[in-house]
Amino acid sequence: MSRIGKKPVQVPAGVTATVEGQKITAKGPKGELTFVANDEVSLKLEDNGVVVTPVNQSKDARSKWGMSRTMVENIINGVTSGYERKLEINGVGYRAAMQGKNLQLSLGFSHEVVYQPPEGITITCPKPTEITVTGIDKQVVGQVAANIREYRGPEPYKGKGVKYAEERIVRKEGKKK
Repeated sequence: MSRIGKKPVQVPAGVTATVEGQKITAKGPKGELTFVANDEVSLKLEDNGVVVTPVNQSKDARSKWGMSRTMVENIINGVTSGYERKLEINGVGYRAAMQGKNLQLSLGFSHEVVYQPPEGITITCPKPTEITVTGIDKQVVGQVAANIREYRGPEPYKGKGVKYAEERIVRKEGKKK
């Protein structure tokens, strides 16, 4: 039994959720998101909450039950408050700046790296060594942050590169004489 799937997803005030078969649509102050659930689970809208239940007790249905409930919760949280991912840049001469809507990165290459964010994603640089990615879709925000980090991931000897703000780099010892 899924412990996560048993709990109904509460729909806060200011958010309207509509269920049409396997499709749930949430509209809120930040925007609108939809999620299409697998045929193994069913969605129902009951007294200010969305209830996700497996269609039968097969292993496949039970494995998709908790994931579907989490996806519903993510779209409701996204249209309510949105998601944010922070990145930090470490290294001499490494910096980030905004160039219109595009992100311009100086990461020790012979050229500047220019990243164009997808629709619905906002990137800001409060400091030259800090990047903030915000949006309403949790998956897209995480993917954009991963794409930026991929240009120059943190290396284990000096810790130079782009890393998540909460990430801890396991440092290695350098070579000895």
